[in-house]
Amino acid sequence: MFLCRVKGSVTSTIKHKSYKGLKVMVVQPIASDGKDKGDSFLACDSVQAGEGDIVLAAREGNTARQILGTDDDPLHAVIVGVVDSVTVGSRE
Repeated sequence: MFLCRVKGSVTSTIKHKSYKGLKVMVVQPIASDGKDKGDSFLACDSVQAGEGDIVLAAREGNTARQILGTDDDPLHAVIVGVVDSVTVGSRE
């Protein structure tokens, strides 16, 4: 699971049937201090996240398929939660 910031969304009128009705977001992994960490990736949104939100993203196909209720669809990453706060030690 990754802590990420939603950078934007993807619009695609022609796509695999598995993606019909799903919102695909561009997410940037971040460290607990909010700084970017690694490369951004695409994730299907299961929680109605918005641009700028800090989210929890699972980046493993089987997890994505289980959460979205699909069996063999080509899904790799999914947003599973919107983060209210992060506390590490005594710092928020």
